[in-house]
Amino acid sequence: MVIMTTTSSLTFQPVLERIAEEMERTPGRGRPADYIPALAARDPRRFGMAVAELDGTVYGVGDWREPFSTQSITKVFTLALDLAREGDELWEHVGREPSGNPFNSLVQLEYENGIPRNPFINAGALVVTDRLQTRTGDAAGEMLSFLRAESGNPDLGFDEEIAASESAHGDRNAALAHFMASYGNIDNPVPALLDQYFRQCSLNASCADLALATTFLARHGVRADGTRLLTRSQAKQVNAVMLTCGTYDAAGDFAYRVGLPGKSGVGGGIIAVVPGRCTLCVWSPGLDERGNSVVGVAALDRFTTLTGLSVF
Repeated sequence: MVIMTTTSSLTFQPVLERIAEEMERTPGRGRPADYIPALAARDPRRFGMAVAELDGTVYGVGDWREPFSTQSITKVFTLALDLAREGDELWEHVGREPSGNPFNSLVQLEYENGIPRNPFINAGALVVTDRLQTRTGDAAGEMLSFLRAESGNPDLGFDEEIAASESAHGDRNAALAHFMASYGNIDNPVPALLDQYFRQCSLNASCADLALATTFLARHGVRADGTRLLTRSQAKQVNAVMLTCGTYDAAGDFAYRVGLPGKSGVGGGIIAVVPGRCTLCVWSPGLDERGNSVVGVAALDRFTTLTGLSVF
C-alpha cells in the first residue's frame, strides 16, 4: 500500500530542488559504462530528475530534459507490450525470480533448460523482444511508437551509433540467444532478434520523457489517452517484477533503500513507480559495480525519505 502523506503536487518541485542540491555535494559518483564505447565519454557530474503526476504534470531539475541512452530501461516497455498481447502464456517462457547473477550471465540458463530467471536480465529481455517481434513484426518500432505516444514527444528515436557499438560488442548477447534457441525458446532468427534488441536498447530519451511514458504503471495499466493497456493484475505483475528484479543483482538493496518498483539502465537512468500517485526518472551516468547509477539511487532514496511516498 502506498503511504500517503500531506505531500501535494505543489511540493514536488522544492523537494526535487533540495535533492539536486544534495546530489551536487555527493563525492563518489561512480564511472560511466566503459564496455559500450559510445557511453564511456559521458560526464558523471551530469544529473537530472523528473516526477510525472497521473494527469501529465511534470516537475524536473538539472538535466531533466537532456536525452540519454535508456539501455535496459526499455525492457519494461517491451514487457508491458508483450504481456498485453499474450497474457500469462509469456510466463511459460521467462521466469519472475531474481537471478542473483550479473545481468548478462549464462550460468543459470543451462540448469534451467533455457528459461531465463526474469524479463530484465539480458536473456529474459531477449525472450520478451523475440515474442513481441513474432506478434508485431517490428518489436523496436512498436516500443518506439508507444513511447512517443505516452511521452507526447514525437521526436524520440534510436541512436544508431550506440546500436552499432552494442552490436560490435554483442557476442555475449548472441551467445545467450543461440543458447536459448537450442532449447526452442527463441522463435526468430538470432541475427534479426539481436538487431531488434540493440535498436531497442539504443533509444534516447530524457527524464521527462521516461517519467511520462511510465505513468501507465502508476495508473494501474491505463494509458495517457485513457485506454487500457494492461489489466490491474498485469500492471501489478510488472511493478512487482520491477521491485524484485529491476536493478540487476542489487534489487534487494534498492528495495531496502528506495522502496519503489524501479528499473535501471547502464546509461545511468532509473525509472520508478509510486502506484496511484506518480512516476519518476533520474539520470546520472556514473555507475556502481553492479551497473546502477550511484547518484540516481541516492536521489530516489532521498525522494522517498523526504516525501514518505513508498510502497511500504
